[in-house]
Amino acid sequence: MKRREPLLVLFLTIVTFGIYGLVWYVMTKDEINNNGAEIPTAWLLVVPFVNYYWMWKFCEGVETVTSEGMSAGVAFMLLFFLGVVGMAIIQSSLNKVAT
Repeated sequence: MKRREPLLVLFLTIVTFGIYGLVWYVMTKDEINNNGAEIPTAWLLVVPFVNYYWMWKFCEGVETVTSEGMSAGVAFMLLFFLGVVGMAIIQSSLNKVAT
């Protein structure tokens, strides 16, 4: 896992009008999958309603990588209700296990 500054994730996502957020999802998905999770292709992010399924699988991967330090339910609620702020919080949790 790569360490990223959570505030930078927040700032870049806002400044690029969400484009960095998509890049962040893809980069972290690949890193999480390399650490034992099974998150499907990020192309599902652009399919309406299916993106919620993808987001749930992403959150399950976060739970797996953080050794249940952040549960999938909490991660999903952070992303669903807080959006980019939730991404920054999840990145902070991922930083704890980054090498």
